[in-house]
Parts: sequence; structure tokens; C-alpha cells
Amino acid sequence: MPAPSRSSWRRYVALGDSFTEGLSDPDPDRPGEYRGWADRLAGHLAAAAPGDVEYANLAVRGRLLPQVLTEQVPVARAARPDLVSLVAGGNDLLRPGADPDRLAAALEEAVAGFRADGADVLLTTGVDPRLTPIIRRTRGRVAVFNASLWSIAARHGAVVLDQWGAGWLLDWRLWDGDRIHLTAEGHRRTALAAADALGVPVADAGDWRTPLPPAPPRALRAALAEEAAWVREFVAPWIARRVRGRSSGDGRAPKRPVPLALPRA
Repeated sequence: MPAPSRSSWRRYVALGDSFTEGLSDPDPDRPGEYRGWADRLAGHLAAAAPGDVEYANLAVRGRLLPQVLTEQVPVARAARPDLVSLVAGGNDLLRPGADPDRLAAALEEAVAGFRADGADVLLTTGVDPRLTPIIRRTRGRVAVFNASLWSIAARHGAVVLDQWGAGWLLDWRLWDGDRIHLTAEGHRRTALAAADALGVPVADAGDWRTPLPPAPPRALRAALAEEAAWVREFVAPWIARRVRGRSSGDGRAPKRPVPLALPRA
């Protein structure tokens, strides 16, 4: 896998959708807001850097890849970062008829632009959805898109965080009830995995790859009730928004729109 061009960075900009916005990882310092793996990674960068590190997070929940490319990429390039995480396409792949090849071609153009600017780029594969009812129907599209990400990284010298091969991520205790967003522990581990991919040392990281202890078996009645509740509370509202042409991110602005210096540890 390509290695980053440097060992520390002075300005990190995160782009993407709800995954990078940090949904389901409440921020203890900002009630009603979320932290997430990108915020946590920025903290690791700041702790390891010899000087100040500036950080912006332009991600907005519900954004499709074309929206990320048109709304966020120009803002990020104007900020002249030396590290960018570009994680998008998951919302597109959930939609019937999504073309992973076309999505990958659009993403590659953005990666090439950042690399031409001299920025390191962190990409992230999608998680294997084989254990998730309904969502596992997208497994083929996600796999094709993931394969393209590795090829893009090889051509342009980007870094890839491999979530598809992260077996510990298949434990549903690391996921929120919607089965789309990570819990705080899931985001914590993902930030450590990203730091590892970038070669950033983290003190007291522990073995974040270690799976959680085995969960007790679920009774059949409880499992069926949980599946029904998931469809009622999350799948049905998602379909309703699609029918109305709405998004969970309508009217929302990025939580960290400009690069600001992070406190030093």
C-alpha cells in the first residue's frame, strides 16, 4: 500500500457524509453535536506533531458523492491542506441502480487534484455488509467500489483505511441502532486504525484490532423484535425521505467549516 509523503501534517481537512461528521459519537464538549473518527484522528495528529495542527471538517450527513465533490472539494482545496480524508459514496451505493465504476471515476478526479496540490489523501473502503439484512444486497456494488479505491490509491499514491477487511467491525455492538453509524467505541477504534494507516504514533492505543468479548446469544423472539424495530424506525423513514427527495442533511452546514488550530496535548 502507498505510504504518505510525510510523517506529520500541519493542516487536515475531512470531507464526506455522516460517517465523517461523526454521527452516533456524541461530543461531550458540545451538547447536541458529534465527534467521530475524523475529530479523534485530528487529535492524534495534533498529539504527534512537532507544531500546531489545524483541522476542518466539511462533512455533512446524507451527502452523496457528487455533492461532496461540488460542495466540499473546492472549499478544501482553497484551504491548502497537506492531509485530506475523502470518504464518500456510501449513500450512493445504497440506492438501487448505483454505478460503482462511475462513482470511482468521479472520486479519482478529486484525488488527483489533491495530490497535484501536494496533499496526502486518506481513502476508506466500505464495510462488508454481508451480515446486515437488506443492506447486504449492496455487497457487490460496495466490493467493486472498494476494489477501485485500491487502484486509485496505487495510481495516485493515496493511503487506504481498509474497513472491508476489519473483522472487529462486524460486531454489531460497535454500531448504532440504525446499523449505519458507528458507536463511540467504533469511532474510537476507526480513528486508531486511520492513525495506523498513516503511520501516526498514538500513545496508549492498545490493541484496537481485538474483537469484543463474545456476546450472549439472542433469543429468537428478541431477534425478530429487533429486526422489526429496525425496519420501522430506520428503514421506513429512509425510504420515505427518498420518495420525497429529502435528505437528513438538508439545511445543515459543516460543523468545522474552516481550519482551526487544535489544542496541544
